[in-house]
Amino acid sequence: MRHSFSLGALLLISLPATAAELPEGYWTVEKTQPILDAALRVTLDPDLSHLTEGELRALDELLAAGRIMHALFEEQRHAGAADARLALETAHARSTNTATQNLVDLYYLSKGPITTTLDNERLPFLPVDAEDPGKNVYPVGLTRAEIDAYLAAHPHEAKSILDERSVVRRATANNIAAELEQLAKFPEIDALHSGLRQRLEMLRPNPNTLYAVPYALAYAPQLRDARTHLNLAADAIADESPDFEAYLRNRGRDWLTGDYEAGDASWVSGSFNGLNVQIGSYETYDDALYGVKAFYSASILARDEQKSRALATAISGLQAIEDSLPYDHQKRVRSQIPVGVYNVIADFGQARGANTATILPNDADHARKYGRTILVRNNILTNPAIFANRKRRYDAVVDAAFRDHLTLNGGFNRTLWHEIGHYLGVSVTADGRSLDAALADFSDLFEEMKSDLVSLFAAPALRDAGYYDADAMRAHYADGIRRTLQVVQPRPEQPYQNMQLMQFNFFIEHGLIELRGQPALLTINYDRYHEVVGKLLREVLQLLYAGDYDMVKLFVSRWNYWDEKLHGRLAERMRESAGYRSTLVRYRRLNDE
Repeated sequence: MRHSFSLGALLLISLPATAAELPEGYWTVEKTQPILDAALRVTLDPDLSHLTEGELRALDELLAAGRIMHALFEEQRHAGAADARLALETAHARSTNTATQNLVDLYYLSKGPITTTLDNERLPFLPVDAEDPGKNVYPVGLTRAEIDAYLAAHPHEAKSILDERSVVRRATANNIAAELEQLAKFPEIDALHSGLRQRLEMLRPNPNTLYAVPYALAYAPQLRDARTHLNLAADAIADESPDFEAYLRNRGRDWLTGDYEAGDASWVSGSFNGLNVQIGSYETYDDALYGVKAFYSASILARDEQKSRALATAISGLQAIEDSLPYDHQKRVRSQIPVGVYNVIADFGQARGANTATILPNDADHARKYGRTILVRNNILTNPAIFANRKRRYDAVVDAAFRDHLTLNGGFNRTLWHEIGHYLGVSVTADGRSLDAALADFSDLFEEMKSDLVSLFAAPALRDAGYYDADAMRAHYADGIRRTLQVVQPRPEQPYQNMQLMQFNFFIEHGLIELRGQPALLTINYDRYHEVVGKLLREVLQLLYAGDYDMVKLFVSRWNYWDEKLHGRLAERMRESAGYRSTLVRYRRLNDE
């Protein structure tokens, strides 16, 4: 199995007590403090008085399962994370000082020992190896070209190596022996994964040979413990919420089989009460090598029943919006999809941070058969401090006549319809391939851009249907521009930021936004909004449907550019607005302040 030598483990005893004596590899206060000063600190403490006694007992078990998801996520992102965290926590317990407290806070903010600097670099702040594009779900140093060449020579192995829930290894003697030893400890996995033992036993040690094992085996001990917590949570609510009980038990079995269909079906189709949880491995954003591996997360959520009912009523008629999209391959969609407004109790793993909403599952086949569920995070979206920070950046680069157009409700509506946008438009290529398989490392970028554009394209229809008035549509539009503004040049592996930059470039080249005055500030030509968004959306939908990786790559190279005289000056002005660069979210229920 993949292991990374970490100085952190060796420093458990030797880490000194004073900040001035921090050993090599541990960042000093001078390096950590600017990043922490630029982080907006938010604590979420939602009202849970509506939860039943059974739900509160279940909540404790779900929080325990969430902590396991978080540890798994850190392991997936860096092989040295666990050792580095233990060394740091031990040192901090022995001698609490500003230096170690900053490192603890930075580890929490960064979800591991690699942080994003104010210059948007990814650097280790603890003594661990530099971040690898394949994180810890591929062998160290493996390149995309090497995977492509290997799969060209061994096409029958593509399914397992590119599976979203498998870890890729090199066939060393130690790795093979460790897999077989793990399999012997978990006979249930051996029974449920037919042929896995045989494939492992047939491997011959050769570091040039690649193979993959399912997450069910790679993370068997952790998933067993998490499954125990899910079953205890299911026991707690069995009498009052049988659908939620079924979902939790199915999700636990999903982790054994590696197939999420049972859990997804019962999650999307079930009727729950005051509590919900998104848990497992879904999103592939952290796979910077091939864009296909799902990373673990959990979101534990308290439902706002009144807002959820009002929202569900308001978003009927999705087929009309699907039919209006500018492409020729419209599909039939469900007239109603499960949508809920929730207050976050705690997030873990990939979900931790200021994430505003989620739509899952991502699997096109599961979505076709069962639909998808939308989880709107109300206490993030409506948090006044988070909104104030966004507006401060927006105001720094937008002409004064347009500043009051940005509102909390505008952001709520744009985000909601972004999530619905995932449900609409192209979901598979013309020849039936999944978008992940066809577009690989560009799939997340294109899926997110499609959803952004669907949200903006639908705005006039929503106004005409009475969903909101002209002022609310303008606020929706203003938030669409706010979203494209970048405070630093994105790194290549950042799908969200790159697709936002591409939209900005398309919008300014097509006259939707313009720079005017001195100093030059952005103005919005609302009369051009629908036309320009429609043009870009049409191109994106056509590329998704064609599923041509090379065409997509050319499109990205055309629109994903950064000009210091344009983007750099706007970014500098936003940075000078004294807005926060990141959000450090803590959770009262975890007592992690």
